Amino acid sequence: MRFPVAAAAVPLALMMSPVMAQDFENGLDVPYVPSPNEVVEGMLKLAGVKATDTVIDLGCGDGRIVVTAAIKYGARGIGYDLDPERIKEAQANAAKARVANKTTFVEKNLFDADIKAANVVTLYLLPGVNEKLKPRLLAELKPGTRVVSHSFDMGDWKPDKQIEVQGRRLYLWVIPERKAR
Repeated sequence: MRFPVAAAAVPLALMMSPVMAQDFENGLDVPYVPSPNEVVEGMLKLAGVKATDTVIDLGCGDGRIVVTAAIKYGARGIGYDLDPERIKEAQANAAKARVANKTTFVEKNLFDADIKAANVVTLYLLPGVNEKLKPRLLAELKPGTRVVSHSFDMGDWKPDKQIEVQGRRLYLWVIPERKAR
């Protein structure tokens, strides 16, 4: 799938390195831009991750969010990414951190990812991708599941909480109870 780069993402596009620009040329909807470690820790803290959680990172890149969730909180984690090189890197990072038994990395489009097991979903995607993903999150995730996004919101879905870490905005949504039909 392809998504237009939204106006809010234009500053990101202007700052892209040649590697990031190549990600778009290779058919990826979102360039690989790793979240700083302090931001990763802020995302997990904002989500209230605990050992009983399953953290799913959509567009996991090098796996740092899933690996950090396993190291710091003892959580299980699954990362999805389309780039086979990022998946290899994520697996190597999990092995190096000795949390490979708590982590799984899958080469798959995030729109095809199995997200039902998540207690926490993490995102660092572009606004158009978040918007496209929002109906799936609301329909498939259990009520009470926490969704955290680095830098980009979900349009008209107002966050339950937002904070700043190192000048970067982090958003938290909690999947609401479904209304009886």
